[in-house]
Amino acid sequence: MQDEQAEPLGELSESLGEEQADGLELAVIGLGYVGLPLAREASAVGLRVAGLDLDPRVVEGLNAGHSHVDDVSDDDVRSMRAAGFTAYTDDACLARAQTIVICVPTPLSADGGPDLSAVTSAVRAVADRLRRGQLVVLESTTYPGTTEEVVRPLLEESGLRAGQDFALAFSPERIDPGNTTHGLRETPKVVGGCTPACAARAAAFYGKIVDTVVQAKGTREAEMAKLLENTYRHVNIALVNELTILCRELHVDVWDAIRCAGTKPFGFQAFRPSAGVGGHCIPIDPNYLSYKVRSIGYEFRFVELAREINAHMPEYVVRRAQDLLNHEGRALHGTRVLLLGVTYKPDVADQREAPAVPVARLLREREAEIAFHDPFVPAWSVDGVAVPRVVDLMAGVRAHDLTILLQDHSAYDLPALADEARLLFDTRGRIFRPGVEVL
Repeated sequence: MQDEQAEPLGELSESLGEEQADGLELAVIGLGYVGLPLAREASAVGLRVAGLDLDPRVVEGLNAGHSHVDDVSDDDVRSMRAAGFTAYTDDACLARAQTIVICVPTPLSADGGPDLSAVTSAVRAVADRLRRGQLVVLESTTYPGTTEEVVRPLLEESGLRAGQDFALAFSPERIDPGNTTHGLRETPKVVGGCTPACAARAAAFYGKIVDTVVQAKGTREAEMAKLLENTYRHVNIALVNELTILCRELHVDVWDAIRCAGTKPFGFQAFRPSAGVGGHCIPIDPNYLSYKVRSIGYEFRFVELAREINAHMPEYVVRRAQDLLNHEGRALHGTRVLLLGVTYKPDVADQREAPAVPVARLLREREAEIAFHDPFVPAWSVDGVAVPRVVDLMAGVRAHDLTILLQDHSAYDLPALADEARLLFDTRGRIFRPGVEVL
């Protein structure tokens, strides 16, 4: 519930401006694929921005004008620097900022539950520097209740109260790496505050850097909105992945069925099969929701089943590869297999949770000799063991017994790959021609 007794923060925000001698308007904690684009957009609209990151290599690179994030170019960073942006490893900058946004990772723990250690560490750093009138926003994906139950108490250890002395809100990140159509500015920004005044402060801040701000009822609704978005995708990907397995047994072309269903102008959204799900969001976020549901004595059966189905897809891909080789009179044992595309989505370098890793692991277990090619990945290892990289793609395709297309980067000439490969297994549904096995 929002705290209706809290006082508006308008006068406090005005007095804060007088205390900020250097006019620092924003500090972003965590300069990864979420935090750095936020800092860039804020700098672009004229805000004075500082960034905080624990990795000195990231900080040194940014201050030298070099980006480590796909969607932010070196030119972008140089423009940010010219606008006054500076990256730090020292959290002293937090005390000088009018707004602090936390964009740190929220991975899974060893037991599959939420790992909020980066969040709590960042929040404690903020609490140590917290001043009256500041706005603090958490963007890191997490379960409903985190802002009120974890973040707020830690901040209030400072002696200041959320909704009275400082504003506190949650705004889920919606960054889609590699998406050039819907960037941060074009994607509506959901905000939920601990109080109406907190929500208004957060909405006013984000209104400076995005086209549309959507105000949630509270922090829990904003937290749930993010989990709902990714759980929806997770479940529907699992649906089409399981349908792919069943369609093969029923002698149905699942890709054509999806194409036909996709012509319906209402009530249907096309999802496509794959070797598994990757990235930070879909393999991770639904587990946060499942954890929270278990804490109140329920099981989120849709999420559990979706996770089971999607986790099985690498095994299914390797079994299909083995069947393909067997049909040609070969065993997988000792066969040279080339994996094309080891990132989690096309045309980015991001490898987080990419299904290429379990596929490679399973191939090794079956004693296949694996190599890889990816235009965005110069070196790749699985379980600490380096995988040889093919430099000449077409020569590599010709030299390997089986080529598996795991990611359809636009740099790949797919017809040429089909022409040159001895055997080609397309898990992306891009090459429909005789002699090519399609997932």
